[in-house]
Amino acid sequence: MSPITRRRLAQFKANKRGFWSLWIFLFLFIVTLSADFVANDKPLLVKYQGHLYTPIFKAYPETTFGGDFETETAYRDSYVQELIAEQGWILWPPIRYSYDTINYNLPQPAPSPPSRDNLIGTDDQGRDVAARVIYGFRISVLFGLTLTLVSSLIGVTAGAFQGFYGGWLDMIMQRIIEVWSSLPSLYILIIFSAMFVPGFWTLLLILLLFSWVSLVDVVRAEFLRTRNFDYIRAANALGVGSFTIMRRHVLPNAMVATMTLMPFILTGSITALTSLDFLGLGLPPGSASLGELLAQGKNNLQAPWLGISAFISLALMLSLLTFIGEAVRDAFDPRKTNL
Repeated sequence: MSPITRRRLAQFKANKRGFWSLWIFLFLFIVTLSADFVANDKPLLVKYQGHLYTPIFKAYPETTFGGDFETETAYRDSYVQELIAEQGWILWPPIRYSYDTINYNLPQPAPSPPSRDNLIGTDDQGRDVAARVIYGFRISVLFGLTLTLVSSLIGVTAGAFQGFYGGWLDMIMQRIIEVWSSLPSLYILIIFSAMFVPGFWTLLLILLLFSWVSLVDVVRAEFLRTRNFDYIRAANALGVGSFTIMRRHVLPNAMVATMTLMPFILTGSITALTSLDFLGLGLPPGSASLGELLAQGKNNLQAPWLGISAFISLALMLSLLTFIGEAVRDAFDPRKTNL
């Protein structure tokens, strides 16, 4: 490990708020990644007549457990549970609901308040709010990470070519970016979302149209500054290829600004997805979505647990990412000396 890397790690750890935010976020992300094992309407493990079954991985017909139908077993059915209990046992996940499981045995009409069966209550369709928050957290983070990585790759590439070659290429691309950035992105996103069938990859492509621009300027400025350094000129004089110089000598300097901005781009990506879901132009109906849960909270003011649970989830997620971003910014700041 180089001295610069050790210094950056030390500066990152010195920011206690960002350091602990990283560990908390990683814990929450790992838990939500395994959401199928935390909240599911299928058991983790079933033992029946001496045989072990894993319904979470494989669908079994009801006849496997002594039932009457060849269709997939409905494990929440009390009749099926009694059949299995007679000659075996069931190991359930902590939350016995998936994000789309409807509880038909509510004590009062949906949305029902928190209870022993539904710890954070249910939404207006009788689905468990805790399960939807867990799955919604996962899809929000995965969407934000994917959009951030792809947009950063495009933005860094465009900025690198602009800054390194300059001239007419830089001028033409700058005019294109200026025109593209001046477009009302929110209205265009709403139009595109209304034109195409909503989905994870469709929304990703639509938001990618505008998100890549955010990194172009900082990468371009770094390449413009670095390309005139003596060691770059020496590499050119020795016949080193342009792509090799860009990748090996200039790009590491530009990555400092890129790594500093990426956590904030991630928060913006998650906020954009939540906004579209809130407006009803995001993920397909029924998907686990924090934005859709916020919309339900707005439409059901008599059920405060809907809006509060979505707000707390988003506030916690975005706050942790912001604190991590601040710690990363301090780590790459050469003026910080915490060693």
